[in-house]
Amino acid sequence: MPLALIWRALAAILIVAISPCVWAQPLQPVPALVAHAIDRTGTLTATELQVLDERLARFEQEKSTQIVVLLVPTTAPEDIAAYANRVANTWKIGRQNVGDGLLLVVAKNDRKLRIEVAKTLEGAVPDLAARQIMDDAITSRFKQNDYAGGLNAGVEQLFARIRGESLPAPASGDKATDGFDWVDLGIFFFIIVPVGTSIARALLGRVAGSLLMGAATGIIAYLVTASILGALGAALLAMVWGAPSRGNSRGGGLLGGTGWSSGSSSGSSGGGFSSGGGGDFGGGGASGDW
Repeated sequence: MPLALIWRALAAILIVAISPCVWAQPLQPVPALVAHAIDRTGTLTATELQVLDERLARFEQEKSTQIVVLLVPTTAPEDIAAYANRVANTWKIGRQNVGDGLLLVVAKNDRKLRIEVAKTLEGAVPDLAARQIMDDAITSRFKQNDYAGGLNAGVEQLFARIRGESLPAPASGDKATDGFDWVDLGIFFFIIVPVGTSIARALLGRVAGSLLMGAATGIIAYLVTASILGALGAALLAMVWGAPSRGNSRGGGLLGGTGWSSGSSSGSSGGGFSSGGGGDFGGGGASGDW
């Protein structure tokens, strides 16, 4: 075979091999988990979205089960089942060590919807029941462009089925916290972290001691919360908390300020929504269209 033909054949093979990578459509990003009801399509009015979000929040306070409703324009290139499973497992909704989360996804432009059920709830909302809820309560209203009515009717039927399921009782307080204790948190950050940082600083020096304490605090925070962002925040807080600025031996932080006020808080700005750390979505649920 002439050399030119060999090179052409190799070039053709290379083009065929890399073309799926070049032309593949990127997956839709997972939205930020900011509420129980998230509308990325502008379909629901502000009032409709607020009412739905408050209903889901009240149900979580009652039963501790987290249900999230998500409206997106499309899930392409994934089908809605793959997209919903990816989002649900990324968000990890439901209680940690219980896994009682449920995600309702509506892809408006695709005219498809999906009820994605965590494994613990598959008895309460089996695939057939999820399909029936969509057909009886949701899609019939969607066909009339009554999206708020369909979603509210659907979640009400989901509430009824989950209320009949034997699940671990809600933890004390507004949300299930899986043994999270604010007293322990206060002792840790107000006593253990400053004392530990002071000891580490005395033994290793200002910078090295603060870095060591920050790393240790971050590791502990990750083991407790399973959140990388939470661990990084705790590590930064520990480094800033106890290390003194130059010329100030009583503390002021590694960054040279005047210290962290006991009246301030780290993390969210308050009133937000966060995952329970559950997840464990194995593909249970059902998909439909209208």
